[in-house]
Amino acid sequence: MAFFARTLAGTPMPPSFDTVEEERRHRKERLAAAFRLFGKFGFEEGVAGHITARDPERTDHFWVNPFGLSFKHIRVSDLILVNHHGEVVEGERPVNEAAFVIHSRVHQARPDVVAACHTHSTYGRALSALGRKLEPLTQDACAFYRDHGLLDDYTGVVTDLEEGKRIGVALGDYKAVILRNHGLLTVGDTVDAAAWWYITMERSCQVQLLATAAGRPIPIDPDSAALAYRQVGSNLAGWLQFQPLYQQITREQPDLFD
Repeated sequence: MAFFARTLAGTPMPPSFDTVEEERRHRKERLAAAFRLFGKFGFEEGVAGHITARDPERTDHFWVNPFGLSFKHIRVSDLILVNHHGEVVEGERPVNEAAFVIHSRVHQARPDVVAACHTHSTYGRALSALGRKLEPLTQDACAFYRDHGLLDDYTGVVTDLEEGKRIGVALGDYKAVILRNHGLLTVGDTVDAAAWWYITMERSCQVQLLATAAGRPIPIDPDSAALAYRQVGSNLAGWLQFQPLYQQITREQPDLFD
């Protein structure tokens, strides 16, 4: 069974698994929880938005939300498995075309990535419309210091594989990319980390917009920003930050496990 390995100080660590079936179930549970959290935080915009988790056995396949189903209602049993040709391998509902185009190319470009998140959240879209990157204005924003990209143009709804490839190139080796006039995309080596990076990036966009509207923000100096990045910007840090949110949503909405 999966378990929390612990350091001598008692800090929880990402789980280990005895079988691929256990790992698959774990990823799907975390994925369903991430959708519920995104719905709770208001990251939905109609049918736009998707989070994916690479299958641990068929690594050129990913689990994703079915097209047209509210984030607030997604259960483990609702998730569909899609291959890199856009075919639904498991599940009865269709896949969002943009989800396939974006995520298939991101997962293909980044074999280290387990999960990727993209929605049309309010503050991410607002900052993306300015064509700007996040500045190190707060400790939380330093998680993205020199670790996010910018795709600095917009060519319409992403329905072409070449556009998906361009997003993969703009992401590069970073944990996130801002898509101009579109929104945010984050990745991680766990579903937990990818989801946390999206949540905190959206909030950091909000803080930057508020601070800029109020006056002239004072950025953190480069040395201190780099130090803060080392402290809060690792995949393990992202995984840890997600755990309280996972505890909250699974207690509030246990039907997500169905």
